[in-house]
Amino acid sequence: MSSLRIVKGGVCSAKGFRAAGVAAEIKYKGRNDVALIVADEPCAAAAVFTTNKVAAAPVLYDREIVKGGKIQAILANSGCANACTGELGLRDAKLSALVTAGELGISPKHVLVASTGVIGRPLPMDRLLAGMKAAVKKLGRTPAHGLAAEKAVMTTDTKPKQACATVRIGGKTVTVGGMSKGSGMIEPNMATMLGFITTDAAVTPAMLRRALYLAINKSFNRLVVDGDESTNDSVFLLASGKAGNAAITKAGRDFDAFREALETVCISLAKQMATDGEGATKFVTVTVKGAKSEKDAARAARAVAKSPLAKTSWFGRDPNWGRVLAAVGYSGADVVDMRAEVFYDRVWAFRCGKVADAAQLKKLAKVLKKDAFEVVVDLHLGKGESSVYTCDFSLDYVHINADYTT
Repeated sequence: MSSLRIVKGGVCSAKGFRAAGVAAEIKYKGRNDVALIVADEPCAAAAVFTTNKVAAAPVLYDREIVKGGKIQAILANSGCANACTGELGLRDAKLSALVTAGELGISPKHVLVASTGVIGRPLPMDRLLAGMKAAVKKLGRTPAHGLAAEKAVMTTDTKPKQACATVRIGGKTVTVGGMSKGSGMIEPNMATMLGFITTDAAVTPAMLRRALYLAINKSFNRLVVDGDESTNDSVFLLASGKAGNAAITKAGRDFDAFREALETVCISLAKQMATDGEGATKFVTVTVKGAKSEKDAARAARAVAKSPLAKTSWFGRDPNWGRVLAAVGYSGADVVDMRAEVFYDRVWAFRCGKVADAAQLKKLAKVLKKDAFEVVVDLHLGKGESSVYTCDFSLDYVHINADYTT
């Protein structure tokens, strides 16, 4: 029986971590926009970044820093992405890490930076560094400190996103806690999102990287809001080792238990991001099964999840299975339309050529009135299966993004 438990918490839940969030007026007045997460000692660390070839300065900087495998602090800001800012952006990313390290009395090689917000504008360094110094003075270990940090990285998010799980490893209780931001411009390969995860497990950097890679493939890489992949997507994982378990150095029972807890936290954060998609009124899980392969299932599910036609039909409470099946058809997956079935939750809309009649449409209408439901496509061609988390497209999505920079 698994000892995994889902509990309330965030980045301060694991032993050995402090956090803070402050308002520095980087873009807006009176709202938190600088976050700081600090470990008591250098931690084993792993990170995954956007695959977008237009990568922001923090991503370019962090990719090199994290290769050292040890991190002690993360400085993050909202309101300015520091993307498409050239050499100035890189210098600002490096300088912010250097000054943060000096303020904390740690090595600059142990500081990561992250930014989110409007692309193409330079960081207001005076405000950012003033905010960082204020955050250093407010560092703490309570849930409130973690929440303040989370609120500091929110942009168009309407609610904070935190998750936490505990598991027994080697007779010790290990905690994994995390926070993320993301509401729009989300289409993984890494699904604009930032994720910060802490754990007190003792894990080597190599096994930490493996666990994070596996967890992301089951969570953030199965998240689609609008089909746009950000320039800044980053997920960081820090392990303090304070739980006291024997270090996880290889695959096995201990690694599997840790991976399960990490995946649980990441999946929860991914679902929260989909639920809070810009203008979203419905959380939708798209599942494709019976595909020739898992790869085919993933292709098809992703195509449906990011189809504007399917997403607008969900907003309009229209069980338009034709849009769903059409997306599967252009996804690149093998499909035979007369063998396929489309369900909303457990109510079929299309079944091997048979179309829902008036009575069936009434049942479907009840499903689409719900805030959350599942779209299931059974291709009846094999055993491949995959799910993607997404949301609908509402009128508010257009309003939010029509004047984002103005």
